[in-house]
Amino acid sequence: MLSMNHVRLAGRRVLIREDLNVPIADGRITDDSRIRAALPTIRLAAESGARVIVVSHLGRPREGEPDPALSLKPVAARLSELLGMRVRLVTDWLRGVDVTEGEVVLCENVRFEDGEKRNDDDLARRMAALCDVYVNDAFATAHRAEASTHGIAKYARTACAGPLLEAEIRALQKVRDNPARPLLAIVGGAKVSTKLAVLESLIKFVDQMIVGGGIANTFMKAAGLRIGRSLCENDLLGIARRLLKAAEARGAAIPLPTDVVCAKTLAADAAATTKPVADVADDDLILDVGPRTSARYAGMLKQAATICWNGPLGVFEYDQFGHGTRALAEGIAASDAYSVAGGGDTLAAIARFGVADRISYISTAGGAFLEYLEGKTLPAVAILEERARAMPDRYHPSEGY
Repeated sequence: MLSMNHVRLAGRRVLIREDLNVPIADGRITDDSRIRAALPTIRLAAESGARVIVVSHLGRPREGEPDPALSLKPVAARLSELLGMRVRLVTDWLRGVDVTEGEVVLCENVRFEDGEKRNDDDLARRMAALCDVYVNDAFATAHRAEASTHGIAKYARTACAGPLLEAEIRALQKVRDNPARPLLAIVGGAKVSTKLAVLESLIKFVDQMIVGGGIANTFMKAAGLRIGRSLCENDLLGIARRLLKAAEARGAAIPLPTDVVCAKTLAADAAATTKPVADVADDDLILDVGPRTSARYAGMLKQAATICWNGPLGVFEYDQFGHGTRALAEGIAASDAYSVAGGGDTLAAIARFGVADRISYISTAGGAFLEYLEGKTLPAVAILEERARAMPDRYHPSEGY
């Protein structure tokens, strides 16, 4: 891919596709991590004298129908605070954006535009006409072929990758393509079905894989262990058994819990009981791993040279069911391994337990994070690679493209 660092920006209209899809409650941003992650790229463009146009989506509005509840107005306000300059929110931006050198403007939610999600060609051309340089810096959306992530890159005069997108890919390449061994993956979440592809991909090259949450329940039942009435995908028990056998065949390990934290109901005030797996009752819900299991996982973390984390071990939002995920987060933070973490629940756990500064790389992505690890082609990355291959050899370090 052509890097934004190799492109002349001064005086040019630079449209940057960021992922500023942040959680908002009552008109207030509750987590600005994605905005902060985008700041270096936006600052670089502005300080280079570019006319900076930022584009992002927010939520899932009905396409073509603006929804005030999903306006990027709060994002523009937060960007203004963090950049130390006024960032205007432009609503009717497809008609043209008036922006001066060194200024940053934010376009209203791109999903308000009809054709964005279906990668409409006419919409992509209209977006491309707004800029001299298109920068994709939104790795979290790279697995989607949409007008602002894929179509525009076909038609922009210059199409390149932003520093954040490049950093994401470099971090995941260190896990997928050439990891230091042993490589330990943690895959948690409610359902095997949502992460089946990454489970099947990872088991082919990891040395150990810890499964958590409802995913662990399905594997436990597949192995003949008691899970009571815990969340489980019975139709995938055969696949879970196959993965357990595949891991065993290549000398990899999928360790299953030996003790768990149970409750009769899932509620903030539910009473938690720790017990061996053999003692799980028929009416129990498994909501976390127990201390012995956590200690065993901690030992694995100490031995790992590379750690990839996606998903919690239990219902960590409730304190009585969060000890396993806390121990995992703190174990990763204390490890000397190269560690990469990604996914919405994972980011929430990292924030809750205060370990962000001790994890090697925190990805802003969820779906793209998993699909890259699966070995899938990400459309928004592929089109940048295609454009780079077609470029004439006219780069000069002092001038850029």
